[in-house]
Amino acid sequence: MGRAVTVATCALNQWALDFEGNLERIVRSIDIAKSKGARYRLGPELEICGYGCSDHFYESDTLLHSFQVLEKLLESPATQDIICDVGMPVLHKNVRYNCRVIFLNKKILLIRPKISLANGGNYRELRWFAPWSKAKHVEEYFLPRIIQEVTGQETVPFGDAVLATKDTCLGAEICEELWAPNSPHIEMGLDGVEIFTNSSGSHHVLRKAHARVDLVNSATAKNGGIYILANQKGCDGDRLYYDGCAMISMNGETVAQGSQFSLDDVEVLVATLDLEDVRSYRAEISSRNLAASKVNPYPRVKVNFALSCPDDVAVPICLPIQWRHHSPEEEISLGPACWLWDYLRRSKQAGFLLPLSGGIDSSATACIVYSMCHQVCLAVKNGNADVLADARRIVNDETYIPEDPRELCKRVFTTCYMASENSSQDTCNRAKLLAEQIGSYHINLSIDAAVKAVVGIFSVVTGRTPRFSVHGGSSRESLALQNVQARIRMVLAYLFAQLALWARGMPGGLLVLGSANVDESLRGYLTKYDCSSADINPIGGISKTDLKNFIQYCIENFQLTALRSIMSAPPTAELEPLVDGQVAQTDEADMGMTYAELSVYGKLRKIAKAGPYSMFCKLINMWKEICSPREVASKVKHFFRMYSVNRHKMTTLTPSYHAENYSPDDNRFDLRPFLYNTSWSWQFRCIDRQVNAL
Repeated sequence: MGRAVTVATCALNQWALDFEGNLERIVRSIDIAKSKGARYRLGPELEICGYGCSDHFYESDTLLHSFQVLEKLLESPATQDIICDVGMPVLHKNVRYNCRVIFLNKKILLIRPKISLANGGNYRELRWFAPWSKAKHVEEYFLPRIIQEVTGQETVPFGDAVLATKDTCLGAEICEELWAPNSPHIEMGLDGVEIFTNSSGSHHVLRKAHARVDLVNSATAKNGGIYILANQKGCDGDRLYYDGCAMISMNGETVAQGSQFSLDDVEVLVATLDLEDVRSYRAEISSRNLAASKVNPYPRVKVNFALSCPDDVAVPICLPIQWRHHSPEEEISLGPACWLWDYLRRSKQAGFLLPLSGGIDSSATACIVYSMCHQVCLAVKNGNADVLADARRIVNDETYIPEDPRELCKRVFTTCYMASENSSQDTCNRAKLLAEQIGSYHINLSIDAAVKAVVGIFSVVTGRTPRFSVHGGSSRESLALQNVQARIRMVLAYLFAQLALWARGMPGGLLVLGSANVDESLRGYLTKYDCSSADINPIGGISKTDLKNFIQYCIENFQLTALRSIMSAPPTAELEPLVDGQVAQTDEADMGMTYAELSVYGKLRKIAKAGPYSMFCKLINMWKEICSPREVASKVKHFFRMYSVNRHKMTTLTPSYHAENYSPDDNRFDLRPFLYNTSWSWQFRCIDRQVNAL
């Protein structure tokens, strides 16, 4: 009797519609799995075409090219003598399904469509796919001719079935099905399935990894069994970073853990486990055994193949390990850095340009680029040939070896302090010192001439000259003058991004980085089309509170002492005139609320689904020690007025790394109107009635 099974799972950095690259990474993962003795290999969700194809899933080309890749896989010597489980879209009876295609030795064993589709937050699977709603039902699927010619099969099983090998039984889940309240692994386990597989396209959110790990371990803690999870990793073309964390669990304990953040395009985990441990674990769970006696059986596809060897008594078995979680500060340091690297190398640009103001947000963005350079140097040191080739192409030097993060930063990162007459010497010095410590190519310039020229045009046309409030102007005049400065900085940022390398005699252009945090976006505390308008923004999904903690992390881990004075300075836009040479404008005073309060409003609005009245009801209890009901009402009303007045700014928000579940990203995550009745008359009257009653 064979009892020791060797299985492999992987995390692949797939890219939407990159069929050639995706094929190469899939084959490489299968080669690695086989070299380590695996007899079964699991890959991420929709790995053949890439998870993020979006409306390209509607196109027949996507289906065609996916089958062409499948043809190559079936023909490849790498896929012989190992069960391969790959993901791709399949059209069955003119309906598109998100499927697993499981094959062995040029024969397709089963096409398993997804049952529970992800359709919340960033996910829109119901837009492109239909769920398979026929539980434990299998139909015939007529293969395309290009596949028939390879397999010799005309039809294959399509539906909700499990695989019965010579030594065990395997059942597949796909991503969301693990998170569903009626996960298939429950009934599969009761029906004798011993190995559960899950191919995921699960993205990074701060503090989320433990939830995924807990779900996997709890799946086998109650029911026994082996659970194998594969996931995509990297940026496959949009705002999400898929964070790997491939894992293998048995009987409620983790036995293999993949990395959450790395620059390796292909990562393979292999584990050898004893099936008898599953059987003995299940033997004494009487409630499971009673339920198992009543379960309706799954259709079984018989496979003349074993995952174990006949004589395997001496084969070493993997033991449980303790899962190692990153702190939120480490997640911010690593996740956005890996996302930036993917974006940089795949966009074929020569580096980044960041308007560096000397404040917390732009400094945090600079630190993330510095962390990226650290990751690149570490990957090259560890022998990653792909990263070395990408780095050489980016810096246009075929002999270059990145060894020092500061030196790499000098080549790929340009920072620019754009001073005005309202800028203080303190912020100028902070920006310069930080640039020196991380090694960026730093530019100092003044925008005053451009500001005067733009305002001068207005004065010539209208005969009026606007003034700041401190000089006797109205709030309208003051705000317009602040916005002119902010927008000129955006124009200059793009000019320097296009031509800074040209001026230095170097090829290529730079990607402009934005640095508005998630709280400012929610409140709308930014100028439309200012420096928040950029190509991408690595901190646009991160709160001010988390960014401050990240800055402290960088002080301690990267020895960036310049950050100490940045941490202690009050956040300011520096758009109003100085008073006695000192900054008189601060962000929190301008906003009429603190960043800590903004984080609370954001979580209640998005995660708790609270409108003005529900938010008031929750906050009078949360803040009962510090605010009266009338003060709470005033704060809630002010937030919703400002949020609704500024919501239109979210329609032009720079694509940002998605890191928080209360992100106001208007593109796909937080779908709301952008023209509101900002008086909220009915809602606010409900609050007032409660205040009076209290």
